[in-house]
Parts: sequence; structure tokens; C-alpha cells
Amino acid sequence: MYRPLPLDSFDLNQPLPFNVWDPKGVLLLRKGESITSEQHRGHLMLHGPLVLSSDWQSQSYGYTSTLDRMVRNNESLSRIAQVSALSTAASSFGERDEQPIAETWADLHATLATLLHQGVDAGQFMERLLRLHARCETLWQEQPDNSLLILIQRLFDPHTSYSATHALLSAGLCALVAPGAGLDQAQRRAVALAALTMNIGMTREHDILSRQTTPLTSPQRKLVREHPRDGVRVLRSLGVTDTEWLRLVMQHHEKPDGTGYPGGEAVDRLTHRLLQMADVYVACISPRKSRGALLSQQVAKELYLGARRGPDPLGALFVKSIGFFPPGSYVRLANQEMGVVVQRGEKANAPKVCSLVGAHGLPLGEPVMRDAADPAYAVQDSLPPGVVKVTVNVGRLTARR
Repeated sequence: MYRPLPLDSFDLNQPLPFNVWDPKGVLLLRKGESITSEQHRGHLMLHGPLVLSSDWQSQSYGYTSTLDRMVRNNESLSRIAQVSALSTAASSFGERDEQPIAETWADLHATLATLLHQGVDAGQFMERLLRLHARCETLWQEQPDNSLLILIQRLFDPHTSYSATHALLSAGLCALVAPGAGLDQAQRRAVALAALTMNIGMTREHDILSRQTTPLTSPQRKLVREHPRDGVRVLRSLGVTDTEWLRLVMQHHEKPDGTGYPGGEAVDRLTHRLLQMADVYVACISPRKSRGALLSQQVAKELYLGARRGPDPLGALFVKSIGFFPPGSYVRLANQEMGVVVQRGEKANAPKVCSLVGAHGLPLGEPVMRDAADPAYAVQDSLPPGVVKVTVNVGRLTARR
């Protein structure tokens, strides 16, 4: 799908961050080429220049990301006002090809955390969220294992916004499972956007509760039960009109037997079940101050069996898509080494692992890649994050693969 390109907004001899096409699909300019003169620009304009919508969305994200970063860094309003949407987007598009994926996810995490915490006060909420969603979708398609590695490791970091990490990872899990579940494009979009925003009605409290060691107070219990309704109210005030998106946010804690909340409705749609499955999975593998993280293998088995304790086709698909040991989780191998999973394997129980601790319990001088499909390095156990006392450098891991 194409959109018109305002070619007159680009400076002469400025490398373009995307291919430029005419309405018949003929390439007018390649990415990296530039407009060399005003005569050249006029000639191109006569051909009705177009750009792929996906390319435009991806490069436009750079503008919003830059603004969010400047606001977080308390830059002056005069400097923020000087930022050009097109020039920033154009330059950042080219730079992002070189930007490490860990830094890209850090930017996305910071942007989403800002949007969720600002809630009704967020400016240009829809535009910023849709750009973020488009960039996330591209990363899940192009680098799913690295994305899982980065975000699951973020779950174990108590210094970042848990609510934003939870939302990004839930949306990613839905994106990985949805194609196999037969969801069409509109359904996938609604599920992903609902995953990103389902807790906007209690974002600040979501972060607080992830670190709380005491039982929920009565006001907190009430807030938890009402946050789906509060979330829908916030989203409507921010301009969301998509019926399925809003319905998913409202019902993401409802159950097929009607015992969920806030309305006690009996809900059993495929989109609803997938969103709830991702939500529960992320919550279970996340450490809490009041408990450790549940082991990914244990959670996967629960999903596979389903609520009725019999094989659940969607749960089986979820496990097949994500694996028993997803990238970012910790495992012990048959040779007694301990390490972090970095890539899913052909089989759900046979991922690629980066060993960090040797059989005698001492950190390895240099991490070693192991393939759990080899019986000598088969995964023996799933491990909680506190057991492997070696700091994981996700930037280094993603760069070496």
C-alpha cells in the first residue's frame, strides 16, 4: 500500500531514507539517492511520487521517538520546536538500520511507558501509539528471537516500568501466535493494540504492585477489578473508536464460565483467549517481590493443558510458537552448565542456549553457544533468574548472532 510523498519537503542532495515509486510501481529513486536539483525535483513531482506506507510509518517513528527522548531529557522547548518531522524521520530511518536492536527496544519501551503513564494527558496519543505499533510489528517479523530475549530479560529488571514491558511482550507473543491461529489482519491489529493498552487504567499501580510485598489493600483490589472499565474510558477519551480493540480491553479478564471481571460475562472468542493467554503467560514468568517468577516450562505446560486439564489447541499452538524455554529465560543443561536461551529451536524443548556458568558453578570466561537438540546439551531444567548470577549483556548477545 502506497501513500503520496511530499518530495518538496526534502532538501537537495539529502539521501532519501526509502525507495520512491510512481503510481505504476516504477522505481523513481532508490533508498540513499537524492534530489540533485530543482529541475530534478520538478521532473519527479510530475510522476506523482509515492512511498510504501510501511516505509513511511517506520521512518516517521523516528520523529516521535526523538521528541519523547528530548522531553524525558528535559530539553528546552525552543530546541524541541526546532526538530523537523521530515528531517528527523529521514535521518533516523537511515540510522535505525545501524541502531542495535536492544537500543531500539529501549526507545520503544520508554515511549510506551510515557504514553501509558500520561494516559488522558498524552498528546497525539493515537498517532504515537500507531507508529510504535508499526515499528514493533516490524521487529517481531524480522527479529523475533532477539526481541523475546530483550523483553524477557527486561521483565527481570526491577528498575524499568513493568507495565510497559508487560504490554510490549504480551503484544509480541500475540503477534507470534496469531498467524497460526488463523486471525485476519484486522483481528491481529486489534489484539496487538489491546495488549499494548489493556492496563492503561492502572499503569502506575501496575508498576507499584509488581514491587509490592504485602497483600493488596481493599482500594487496590477495587482498582484491579475496575481497571478494564477505566482503561476503556481512557482510550475513548483519547480517540479510540475501534470496537474490537475496546471490547478486548474491557473483557481481557473475563472467563468462558462467567467467573471473571469486571462484568462476570461468559467470553470465549479466539482473540480474547489469545490476549488472555499472553497476559497470563507474561504475568506468570515475571518475578514479584512477593514471589519468584514461575518457570517458563511449568507455565507452558499449564497453557498446553488448558483450564479443562485436557489438550488445548490454542495452548498447544502457543507453546509451539514460543517454546518451553523462550529466549531470555534461564536453563540448566545436561552437562550441568547454566545459561540463557537465545533462540527457539525446531522443537519446543530444544532451543539454542548461551552457556554462562560452567558445570562446577564458576562463570565461563567467554559465553559458549550450545544447541539443546544435541543430547549432550539437552535442557535439563528451567531456572529462575536469580540462580544464574551472571549479568547478561543482551546487546552483546544480539550483536553476535
